[in-house]
Amino acid sequence: MRTKNEELINNILNYIDDEFCKSGRTPTMREIANEFNITSACVCKYIAEMENRGLLSNNGSSRGISTKKMQKLALCTEQLPVVGSISCGTPLLAEENIENYITVSSSFLGNGKYFVLKANGDSMINAGINNGDYVIVKQQESAEQGQIVVALIEDEATLKRYYLDDKKKKIRLHPENDNMQDMYFSKIAIQGVAVKVIKDLI
Repeated sequence: MRTKNEELINNILNYIDDEFCKSGRTPTMREIANEFNITSACVCKYIAEMENRGLLSNNGSSRGISTKKMQKLALCTEQLPVVGSISCGTPLLAEENIENYITVSSSFLGNGKYFVLKANGDSMINAGINNGDYVIVKQQESAEQGQIVVALIEDEATLKRYYLDDKKKKIRLHPENDNMQDMYFSKIAIQGVAVKVIKDLI
């Protein structure tokens, strides 16, 4: 196995690390088997071989694999929840609102609580936020003029630039897209302020 399947061992190890960086969790034996079109029994043999070499550890649980890279990342990263649609009346980080977890560098974060919103659409492209980008958001209920906020409108979380319009006595949410119009509201529920855009997950 050491010589004949060295490439597959490296590919499995890289796949485990990549999945952890994307989702904050390691793949199961079945997921690894499906990825490489091999049997779960075969995966178990490869995992045992890698464990014997000291490339990873496995506690035997469904997602119990831990590689050296993952252990290093754990020292300088944090897992943040990715929030999808938000229902009115439910806490922002209620389990039903969380779609996934991703691992981000601790250097992006300060004090306070943070979550991640995946950008949907092109309303903020002039601010460098494109469809599919991950936006790190500091959880708070207020914002300063011009900050990009996550605002809850009905059952949808929208990402827009925040202004108080003194003339209209309303809140103005400004999309960073020349083809879109400002939106005005008497009241919104601010869920947080954007602090970082991630183009590629670490």
